[in-house]
Amino acid sequence: MTDATTFSRRSFIAVSLAGGAALKLDATVVLAATTSAAQAPVLNAFIRINADNTVTIGAKNPEIGQGIKVMLPMLIAEELDVAWDQVKIEQTDADETRFGPQVAGGSTATPRNWLPMRQIGAAARAMLVAAAAQQWGVDVASLTTAKGAVLHKASGKSLTYASLAKAASTQTPPDLAKVPLKDPANFTIIGQSRLGVDVPKIVSGAPLFGIDTRLPGMVHAAIVKCPAHGGTVASVDDAAVKALPGVIAVVAVNSGFVPAGKNDTVLVVANSWWTASKAREKLVVKWDDATVTGFSTAKYEADAAALIAKAPQSSVFKAGDADGALAKAAKVVTADYDYPFLAHATLEPQNCTALFQDGKLEIWAPSQAPAGGRAETAALCGLAPEALTIHMTRIGGGFGRRLMNDYMVIAGQAAKALPGKPVKVLFDRTDDLRHDFYRPAGWHRFTAGLDASGALVAFKDHFVTFGKDGKAIRAAEMSATEFPAPVVPNVDLGMTQMATNLATGWLRAPSSNAMAFVFQSFLDEVAEAAGIDLPELMRRNLGTPREIPGGRTPFHTGRARGVIDAVCKLASWKGREKGRGFGFYYSHLGYFAEVVDVTLTDGAVKVNKVWAVGDVGSQIINPVNALHQVQGAAIEGIGQALINQKLVQEAGIITAENFGEYTPIRIDTVPPVIQVEFLKTDFAPSGLGEPALPPVIPALANAIYSVTGKRYRRLPLEMA
Repeated sequence: MTDATTFSRRSFIAVSLAGGAALKLDATVVLAATTSAAQAPVLNAFIRINADNTVTIGAKNPEIGQGIKVMLPMLIAEELDVAWDQVKIEQTDADETRFGPQVAGGSTATPRNWLPMRQIGAAARAMLVAAAAQQWGVDVASLTTAKGAVLHKASGKSLTYASLAKAASTQTPPDLAKVPLKDPANFTIIGQSRLGVDVPKIVSGAPLFGIDTRLPGMVHAAIVKCPAHGGTVASVDDAAVKALPGVIAVVAVNSGFVPAGKNDTVLVVANSWWTASKAREKLVVKWDDATVTGFSTAKYEADAAALIAKAPQSSVFKAGDADGALAKAAKVVTADYDYPFLAHATLEPQNCTALFQDGKLEIWAPSQAPAGGRAETAALCGLAPEALTIHMTRIGGGFGRRLMNDYMVIAGQAAKALPGKPVKVLFDRTDDLRHDFYRPAGWHRFTAGLDASGALVAFKDHFVTFGKDGKAIRAAEMSATEFPAPVVPNVDLGMTQMATNLATGWLRAPSSNAMAFVFQSFLDEVAEAAGIDLPELMRRNLGTPREIPGGRTPFHTGRARGVIDAVCKLASWKGREKGRGFGFYYSHLGYFAEVVDVTLTDGAVKVNKVWAVGDVGSQIINPVNALHQVQGAAIEGIGQALINQKLVQEAGIITAENFGEYTPIRIDTVPPVIQVEFLKTDFAPSGLGEPALPPVIPALANAIYSVTGKRYRRLPLEMA
């Protein structure tokens, strides 16, 4: 998958918006403008012109609260040149052949769609203008547009888009790569705050999320999974369950985590979820789990302590002679840091509804990556991918959990076992916490060397984490470009991997949410040894503004310096000051520097304020949503760092049952003020879902050190 979405001229008109006419359009088809949405002219896969001169725009990406359901239509509407109050938004179905990549993850929506969605709108506008020029017999260059109308200044004539839609649909689409786009100075929608289209439904409790799905004749399924991850079904005794009133079936399936031909999940299907949930208590399952019960938190910690003292198993990055430079260094700083496995703990537990009939599988899923779910579900159901129709519901929290599609895979197999019956699979909170795809734990041993002038001349990290067959497992990777590796002359980043039975996955700002804590916290120690503060250490090592190759895109030292200087000014940073801590991180194309202010009362930390400055390029598309994204990221990071978010594993099993054992951040822990500013720079816009989260964690840890005089090198930051 590339970082840019591209559409051919033919695909531009080849399909209609979901919910519109089931027609395949080409340049010879004429559509009549009617009052029926099902027959309204469709200019391309994303735009439908309605008879009242409103415009329905398809939002193609999954909505998880990140505001994409509004942001992408804003891009189209801007270049289409309609007023925002003319716009209606519909969620499209999942179909990457029609709409391009449809993923909510990695903060990729903005960089992938910034140009393509604008081009979609501009091309539709060009077709409308061409239709008007043809009708009036004038040059296209003599026409302008505004608020859903084409204007001819010389004659004073105007035509609404609705009146032109039929004729416009017969126009040859322009080359999307060459269609003129607006000068940003003329934007009327982009850069203006637009509230979420679903807000009225959310606050009124209207059905909207996957968990709200209701279909005629629907039955309900509760799950029983092997408590130890990776265990499979050896035998099932379901006689007592099937004898209970309301129970319809017991079905064993493969969640996609175990090898093909094995099952790791048993579903009890009943006329209500409560009936199914109570009935599963009588299910007797024998598990084949002998190979997965030897894993535990205690064993990981003991093994990591032994391994980190040895040489790394593999090299991530080397430059110069780190050991030689350390031997000559005027000062050597060393410290060990670690962090635990984390769950996603989404408020809406995993769920999916599926209906199998006539050889087709229809799915209603709160998925962040529906294309992946389509492929996995089709494979395990023995169906062709095109036999699946996937309706994307709004998602009640994702944070990366719903990039994995086990709930879809499970529901698809259950529905296929019960043709003609819609089957709704719902995890309860214990299912959700114990059968997640977890952020991996990690252990780091850092060593840094300073010369007589305080310059950083050597840097080492031995990273102990989890892997298989010599490769880090999902979300346990470390980049060779972790700062300060690219700017220090002598570097040695090494890795050692341990085994685990746990499924792992991406958690908001994957890898970065852990690496920022350990690297920036340790660098604060290095800065102190050098007699300076962390912002100054960063400035000295960033050097002159330049691009450093590596990662998805080059790292720009000037952009990093920009946000560091700006947040220090915003927070009136005075160097090492009691109660203040600083952190910087670059992730997902975004540069963020943050300052945290804390006080300590009776051993409890209170976060008073967070200042955050980000550089995500030349344009903030929806300012109110951008603000919320940064504030939400900071809050989530504080929760990871300060609250009891540490999973414990015993005998292969995660022990947490509910939020009592794995606590989400509460309102009384949220700082009353999170002040956010953005630097606009001459770079393409990038996403905001992730990059504001990582730096708040080390900023908080460094602030606590400034108050207590003690380094807390383990997450969560327990004061005991």
